Amino acid sequence: MKQVTLYTDGACSGNPGPGGWGAILIYGQHRTEIYGSENDTTNNRMEITAVLEGLKKLKYPCEVDIYSDSAYTVNAFLQGWVYSWEKSGWRKADKKPVLNDDLWRELLALTRVHTVHFHKVEGHADDELNNRCDELARNAIAELREKLIKSDPD
Repeated sequence: MKQVTLYTDGACSGNPGPGGWGAILIYGQHRTEIYGSENDTTNNRMEITAVLEGLKKLKYPCEVDIYSDSAYTVNAFLQGWVYSWEKSGWRKADKKPVLNDDLWRELLALTRVHTVHFHKVEGHADDELNNRCDELARNAIAELREKLIKSDPD
């Protein structure tokens, strides 16, 4: 099975507000950077989306080490929350609906295609690849703002 490293990050300007995500895929000597944005979203949605979009880029089952500074995303898997949510019909222990269940469902399905290992990294620290993902996410927000300004008739 091919070994892939995936670094991810999400950002939001306001929460909710314009958001961006960035991801870096590394396979051998190959490195690919991807990013995207949404106009009205949350930081948590962008964090999940970064992982989701990174995994979607893989063409066949791989062993993937995922590095994220999002405790929400990493702990959902490492502490088994996502499996409990699935079992309970996407309800939390208090019976309220799980937020972002559309993304969690899709991400859970992709983690079953690949062998994934989640790793929590410190955000805004000395991790070069995490910092680059943060830069990609923030640049995606800036690009989105520029598009919105250009499309505004006023």
